[in-house]
Amino acid sequence: MQDSDSYTDHKPESEATNSPNRVSAVKLTALSVIAFGVLIVAFVGVTFVQVWFQSMRDEVKSADAIVVLGAAQWDGVPSPVLKARLDHALDLYEKELAPYIVTTGSKQKGDRYTEAYAGLTYLLERGIPEGKIIVIVDGSNTYQSLSATSSAIQSVGLGSKVLLVSDPYHALRAKEIAREVGLDPSFSPTQLNSSFGQLARETLGASIGRVIGFRRASTLSE
Repeated sequence: MQDSDSYTDHKPESEATNSPNRVSAVKLTALSVIAFGVLIVAFVGVTFVQVWFQSMRDEVKSADAIVVLGAAQWDGVPSPVLKARLDHALDLYEKELAPYIVTTGSKQKGDRYTEAYAGLTYLLERGIPEGKIIVIVDGSNTYQSLSATSSAIQSVGLGSKVLLVSDPYHALRAKEIAREVGLDPSFSPTQLNSSFGQLARETLGASIGRVIGFRRASTLSE
């Protein structure tokens, strides 16, 4: 009986010791989750501010080539978005900021023409010599297009300085992708307005790319 009483006396003491330990572990886990959540919110928030700030900047400077990022075309005719990019690139070329214009973009399923070809014909019709236009049809997203651009301009002996042309919201991610593929980018946006949704989508894309790399992030949309 004495042994039984002794066991009974010690059992509550053991449970009392374990209980604070369990509470401490739960608190620590909860705090870790909260801290991680705050970190993610802060990271995405800072990225959004950077996307928004970069969208308002025009970094016009001399480069080895002006690179027009692709957008939709309608049976060989540039869409309003692509037309705005091509017109801006044409203006930069006429100001002699670069000796070449690069048109980029593949075609969607069912299309007869690529975005890059639509850009080529548009620029030719406006007097740009064909020898001054580099056409990049490889790539269904920004990473693939810029990676192919990097290889192409190096193969023809151009330097790595490029002046990227796209819509304002696209600036930050396009520049970071360009750096990842070995280019030295600046960015000159079109006059089109960027919506909050576009800025938010770019923030998500830029955030993911910064964490896992833009090459790997580009495969997520395929």
